[in-house]
Amino acid sequence: MLSLEQRIDAFDRLGRFISQYREERQDEDLQKLNKHFLKEYRVCIKDAELFNHWFSEDNLHFALQSWSEALSREQLEAWTIDYEPDFFEHDRGIKTVAIIMAGNIPLVGFHDLLSVLIAGHKALIKPSSDDAKLIPFICQILVAINAEFAAYLQLADGQMKDFDAVIATGSTNSSRYFESYFGKYPNIIRKNRSSLAILSGEESKEELELLGEDIFRYFGLGCRNVSKVYVPLNFELQKLFEAFYKFQSVCDNNKYANNYDYNRAIYLMEHHDFLENGFFIIKENESLHAPVSVLHYERYEAIDDLKTKIEAQAENIQCIVTELEAFPNSISFGESQKPKLWDYADNVDSLAFLRSL
Repeated sequence: MLSLEQRIDAFDRLGRFISQYREERQDEDLQKLNKHFLKEYRVCIKDAELFNHWFSEDNLHFALQSWSEALSREQLEAWTIDYEPDFFEHDRGIKTVAIIMAGNIPLVGFHDLLSVLIAGHKALIKPSSDDAKLIPFICQILVAINAEFAAYLQLADGQMKDFDAVIATGSTNSSRYFESYFGKYPNIIRKNRSSLAILSGEESKEELELLGEDIFRYFGLGCRNVSKVYVPLNFELQKLFEAFYKFQSVCDNNKYANNYDYNRAIYLMEHHDFLENGFFIIKENESLHAPVSVLHYERYEAIDDLKTKIEAQAENIQCIVTELEAFPNSISFGESQKPKLWDYADNVDSLAFLRSL
């Protein structure tokens, strides 16, 4: 079994390799890897974009840059140092963990793969059909970095079998299937979650532009994308349109534009009240989840009442974006799509789960 230091070293090298999505690094440690894989890597990125049109070049590069930063030795050590020294040793043996990945945004399933391998277990991987290019390629790079990973990585071919635990991510509907099929195994099964923002009404245009990044990045498809915003009673919604104008290029993506046209037509036919600006719709609605191209909003009067309402929906919320001190575990504007390695999905510590096996 690879030591924790060897695992961290491998992922640090992986991070440096994937940072080369545009230009080659002048890094002697990567010369051999680049010679064999750099050209193929850039072809893989282009293939991912052609295969899934939600994976725009800009969003692919954002995801790859984010992961290259997260996989630095400094970040990996900061993540693992909070656990006991023997946390990564396996006196009860190495387990095989089945990972059923989502594919709504590029590399969304990679954190589960990283967690399983950092914890010293084997990964049986079922990539989403929507993200079927990058995940297998990254597994190939890991084996090239350290051949011992070959014994720890397996891509599922057909029905998954011969595993000891499961980490599955999908919709609320698919989670019912997961629970039925995998319920007898130790598991983490994730359902739909949404993210929200809370405005005080005193935000600057620059802060609202940063909120736009939380809304429009990945076309709003991620569970960390803000799909609902709470605003004070006297808040002028026009401020959002002014701040979000810089994101109008989202409509250059045909899939996003089709969703916008469809939702606008439905709201018009059903005589709903809404505001729109040619690429984006704002609609008053109590629901946390909004369709692509739509932001739900709700007005509030008292912060304490709002806190009570949000606490009652906690199991459906991924993260909260606000600068209000009344919400201490919140995220600053513009940061929702930049999670740290220890920002676990659904607030479930996957490393602790893996240690318990």
